[in-house]
Amino acid sequence: MSSSGAHKFQTLDVRALIQRGEEPREKIFAATAALGPHEGLALISPFLPSPLIEKLQADGFTARPERLHDGSWQTLFWRE
Repeated sequence: MSSSGAHKFQTLDVRALIQRGEEPREKIFAATAALGPHEGLALISPFLPSPLIEKLQADGFTARPERLHDGSWQTLFWRE
């Protein structure tokens, strides 16, 4: 069983970008590429980012999505 407990997460909230019609993919990929050992990304988005989860899992990340109280999603990404 994997755990995200030993990781320090940086938060990237892309809700405002998406609301403005901007594509957040490059910012997300830059943020995941910049992660060091024991670091992860907490992505906040207005919907479950299923294609992104599949892409990052294929790149070796673990993903843990969770629905937030306001209906948006927080997805934690990290490498073991």
